[in-house]
Amino acid sequence: MTTKKGGNDYFESICEVVRAFGTTLNKDEILELIVDNAIRTMNGKAACLFLAEEGEEIYQPVAQKGLSDNYLHADPMKAKKAAKDVLEGGYMAIKDATSDPRVENHEAKKKEGIASILVVPALFKGKSVGILSLYTDTPRDFSPKEIEFLKALAEQGAIAIEHARLFEQLRENTRIFLDIAASIHSSLDIKKILHILSADVADALGVKASSIRLLDEDKQVLELVSSYGLSEEYLDKGPIHADKSISDTLKGKPVWIEDATTDDRVQYHDEKKKEGIVSILSVPIKTKEKVIGELRLYTDRKREFTEDEIMLVNALAYLGGLAIQNASLYLMLKTDMKELQEDMWSHRSWF
Repeated sequence: MTTKKGGNDYFESICEVVRAFGTTLNKDEILELIVDNAIRTMNGKAACLFLAEEGEEIYQPVAQKGLSDNYLHADPMKAKKAAKDVLEGGYMAIKDATSDPRVENHEAKKKEGIASILVVPALFKGKSVGILSLYTDTPRDFSPKEIEFLKALAEQGAIAIEHARLFEQLRENTRIFLDIAASIHSSLDIKKILHILSADVADALGVKASSIRLLDEDKQVLELVSSYGLSEEYLDKGPIHADKSISDTLKGKPVWIEDATTDDRVQYHDEKKKEGIVSILSVPIKTKEKVIGELRLYTDRKREFTEDEIMLVNALAYLGGLAIQNASLYLMLKTDMKELQEDMWSHRSWF
């Protein structure tokens, strides 16, 4: 059974949003459609979708209708308090927004003409990416069906946000790969290649620091050949043994270390803590099928790298390995050519 509200019903409203996914990739258009449908279907005064900023407990409005600029932009950061309550309870229904202690700025709400508020989380695969708020101009008790409907709309908003984020990330990763690949292949200078691989990748991924170590097979240690963002004191901490420090990387596997100050797979825990290193991503550097070293990225806060980020760094490390091999072959050819020319000159002196 469908429930009629404002000349539309819940099912038709959700279908309208779902159809929009098949006709546009424009995130803003879909989000505007969601807040518009929330107001129209539930006879609301206004609606606003807040997006959680990545890595921060801050929520910013990304789509809204029916709220004045003065009210909307007065204090968007306050949405984080409401978001916490929403996530804990599944939703938050405020009958009197001008006096309820769970929300702030009572006078501003009264001036804006807001009576009741219904807030639900925008979830994507169980993770909150934002919150959707509906505002009414008369006091209201929200029914279970209304709450479930707004949750469904918010979920569509979360899907739109995540799809747009993934698309942007794919485009950005492609740009990063092409830019760094072009830089690497523009030189046969091994030192320059190593610097590009360490510095540019660290900057592109927004990490604290990076290092490149190549394997000394005789000593079974990883020798430092390039670094970026690390102190001399940390770099001088001691040898990195191949079998004691993220050894799976030398088997060709990317490895993520959540807490480098306690994980048994890494050495020098105290030194890492002093350096401000928290998480590490270690990927192998290969020449064809042989692992010759590793590229490590260091963060100053706990960070879980996405699958796309790991694939990007892995591809760049492999590309760097091939470039190192090509540069080494070039140096060998130059040396051989010089020796050949010297040999030819000595033969000529016989005549």
